[in-house]
Amino acid sequence: MDAWGRNFLGTPPQGRADYAFFQHILRSLDPKTGRCAILFPHGVLFRKEEAELRQKLVEADLVECVLGLGPNLFYNSPMEACVVVCRSRKPPARQGRIQLIDAVSEVARERAQSFLRPLHQARILGAYRAFAGEPGFSAVATLEQVAAQSYSLSIPLYVKRTNGARNGDSGETPSLPKLWAAWEQEGRAFWQQMDDLVVMLDGLVEPPNAGEGDAQLGKG
Repeated sequence: MDAWGRNFLGTPPQGRADYAFFQHILRSLDPKTGRCAILFPHGVLFRKEEAELRQKLVEADLVECVLGLGPNLFYNSPMEACVVVCRSRKPPARQGRIQLIDAVSEVARERAQSFLRPLHQARILGAYRAFAGEPGFSAVATLEQVAAQSYSLSIPLYVKRTNGARNGDSGETPSLPKLWAAWEQEGRAFWQQMDDLVVMLDGLVEPPNAGEGDAQLGKG
């Protein structure tokens, strides 16, 4: 039993500490004016093990914005990361809605380092302040729309990259860059899940003496 009531969304599954950390921060916010921005791996947005916790989080209307960042921005991980912005009490104009920003392309790379230039930062901040849809970059989803996606907050479900006319829309044969962009858009959610799976598998530790039983059987 948590004396501070931090597990108000539920108890995180074994081996998944993200939502324990998440709930601790949310419970530490000022009930009226609290706001936080938390850096997470993308898995917190769609992992099935935490689906019930994520549903309660969405229904509580605490999530204001989900921001997807490009890869290699952090020294300890080459994967894409996300920032989840939450408020204890959203402004009336933002209540019942969640903004999703796909800033994966807003990144500069020099040598072995990636970073956000001032123009990237300005575009992200401008989109957050506007709280409006921008084709290929930002979308605002209602809680009902999120519920229709089984409460997944995976950004590519809501922010569709603009690839120009698709084959059949104008009778034109799509170019290779357009086909590549379409494939990339449709595959990003899959690869985000694969990245999370790899992290999970890396964390598995073989129980001690796991192979002794087989060895004993072989001796018999």
